[in-house]
Parts: sequence; structure tokens; C-alpha cells
Amino acid sequence: MTARVLIVDDEARMAEVIAAALRRAGHECETCASGEAALAALEERGADVLVTDWKMPEMDGIELLRRLHARRPGLPVILVTAHGTVPSAVAAMREGAFDYVTKPFDNDELRATVARALELRRLERENRWLRQEVASRYAPEAVVAESPGSRELLALVRRVAPSRATVLIQGESGTGKELVARLLHYWSDRVGRPFVAVNVKAFAEGVLESELFGHEKGAFTGAVAARAGCFERADGGTLFLDEIAEIAPDVQVKLLRVLQEGEVLRVGGGEARAVDVRVVAATNRVVREEIATGRFREDLYFRLNVIPIQLLPLRSRREDIVPLARLFLARHAADAGRRLAFSPEAEAVLAAHGWPGNVRELENAVERAVVLARGDTIVPEDLLLEERVGAEPAADGTLQDALDRTVAVRIRAALDAAGGQRAEAARALGIDRTTLYRMMKRLGL
Repeated sequence: MTARVLIVDDEARMAEVIAAALRRAGHECETCASGEAALAALEERGADVLVTDWKMPEMDGIELLRRLHARRPGLPVILVTAHGTVPSAVAAMREGAFDYVTKPFDNDELRATVARALELRRLERENRWLRQEVASRYAPEAVVAESPGSRELLALVRRVAPSRATVLIQGESGTGKELVARLLHYWSDRVGRPFVAVNVKAFAEGVLESELFGHEKGAFTGAVAARAGCFERADGGTLFLDEIAEIAPDVQVKLLRVLQEGEVLRVGGGEARAVDVRVVAATNRVVREEIATGRFREDLYFRLNVIPIQLLPLRSRREDIVPLARLFLARHAADAGRRLAFSPEAEAVLAAHGWPGNVRELENAVERAVVLARGDTIVPEDLLLEERVGAEPAADGTLQDALDRTVAVRIRAALDAAGGQRAEAARALGIDRTTLYRMMKRLGL
């Protein structure tokens, strides 16, 4: 996207010299002969950067700077002056100028200064967007918690977030362990500090120690420079260690020491470094069983499990399924530039599904449906839900409910295979058409 630069100088020739230099860098330029004209142009057409002469009649560059920042505080202003003294530079910066350029100026220097101003503006916009995204995604009212179990979980997270205690999150894959870790961070006073997430299972045993604790130059072959580990990078913030039950025994010993002493020793280093890190660990394993088999240290477990959080699988909190699906639909439909809604039948299918992959599987199904939907309404066929062979039925409801769900799945599959021909589907199922019609009516198919 072409950047727009507003140039202000009472000397028309100098304004055109500046504009010509910046146009060669690909910028769109507009010149104004006075501060008043610049303010009017800014109101009508806007700008990404303003370059103004310092000494001008009626309204000089400093006064223009003050008025601009009263209206648009984030707009970078570059002052051009023939008097590049230290006091003038200090005065310009005190008033909020991005930088200043001394006449006669070098064109490359001018273009580089404008480029830095544009980069700053881009970073500020990106930062605002990220803050808004964080606020909208992790605000208490933005988290889906319709079921009693989810409401209890959020209440626990709110109580735990302000503390420095380590947290161990346990639950099946896809239940939202990283989301809970991020909530613990964003709802605490560490919110402005780093949140570093690392999946310890993703690293080879020899690499994980360096990744967590860092290394000094020459500590091993290939260590051409010193490197800070995850603990140092998360200093002042939160470190999320996912799949914690997968780490090797020797790394467990070093991790325990960091948690106990609050300091980290880099690989190949001789001096420990103090770190202030809140550790949140997670696993989909039953850690007590890992301890019983000797694969996980009990003392490390006690150090991590100061605050235990157990996440329920999605099938155990069915009240959350449809609200979560609607949340994911709003997000993915917006990304795709579409306006979509679930049909009542699609929502019924979503609510009845077993979700062995939990929330992750649900979001994938919704994203897939956004791509496959032919119209403005998502129907069950767009979800492409799979029933696992040999999968156990949902534990809730009566035995008849479980049987009905299984029968409904078989009937839908037979109808799909028969292209909607009920007589053919009945033959494939080994029943007559009358029985098929009666069962479809009872099951609402």
C-alpha cells in the first residue's frame, strides 16, 4: 500500500524538492504552502507522515506540530530546519516530533527518516490491533462457559490468575489447555510481559535443555553464539510448558532446580541468572500413573501441582458445544468474508456428536463447513463429521438415547451412499421401507 506524505513549506520550490525525493521512494506526496492549508488537507484526505519546515510565517512548524498532535496524536511529524543545533533538536523532540532533518539535507537521509516514521506507524497500528484482539479474545465475557463445569473452571482461573503459584493443567488433547494458560497470564498483573509457549515434546532430548535454559557460545558443536532460553525470554511474564510429562529425567532434575531456586544456568555456563517467571504446565497424561511407572519425578510433580486444574472433555459439557460452534463460525466466516449461520439440524448434529478430539475437532469441523457451505446456511452435510469405528457412545442419557444416536448415524450413512434413495438405503440396512420411514420419523431425520 502506497504511503501518503504531506509536505508543508512556504517556499514552493523547496516543497517540490522534498516531494520529488520522496516520490522516487514510491510515496504519494501532497504539498501545502502553510500550516492552515496542511490542517485542512489532513482533515479531508489524511496522511501517514507529515514533513514540515520549521520557520514559516503565521504558523511555524512547532505550532503546527502542537495542533496536529491535539487532533491526531499518533501521526509522525518530521521537521526540516536550517538550524540543526542541539537545543533546537531537544525542543522538537520535547514537542513530540518524530525526528528532524537539517538543510541542506541528503535525499537518502530524508527517505530513510520517512521510512523509519512509516515503520513506527505500522508497528503502532499492529500493536493496537493486537491489544484489541487480546482484549476481545481473552476478556471474561468473550470466553464461552455455558455449562456448570466451565463456569466453575473460569471462577477458579480468576482466583488463581493474580498469584505467582505454578499451575498444572491436565486434560485430554484439544480441551483448551493453552487457552487456560493464556487466561491465567492475561488476567494477571503480568499481562504486559511476555507469554512464552513451548511444546516440550517438539524438541529432541539433547535440544530441549538448550531451548529451556539457553546456552553459552561454544557450549556444544554449532553453538556459535550465546542464546537465551525460554525461561530468560519469559522473564517477568509466564512460561507455558505443554506436554510436560514427556520430558526426560535429566531435564526434569534441572527444571526442578529452576522452580526451587528461581534462577537458570545456561548450558556451558558457570553463573546462574535470576528469573522471575510464572510457570504453567500442561499434559494430556495422568501424571500419577507416570509417577507410578517411574517416568516422572514425584518431587517435580508436587512443585508443579501447586494449583491443579482439570479440564473436562467436550462431551462432558455439552451445553458449551453449540455456543462454541457459533463463536468459531463468527470468526472463520469473517475471515472468509461470508455471512453464515447454522441450520437447526446442523446444531442438533453438533450437539449430539461425541467430539473425541474435543474443542480442536469442533473448530476444525466449523472451519471446514465454512469452506463447504453452498449457501448462507450450514447444513449437517457441510460438517463432514466422522464416527470412529468402535467408538464408545456418549456417556450421558439413557441406553435408548445411545442406541438412537447409533441408529441415526447408520441411517444417514446409508442414505448418503444411496444418493437419498430411501428404498435402496432400506435394502442396504436390511430392513423394509416402512420400518425405515418409521425410524426416520421417530429420530427426526
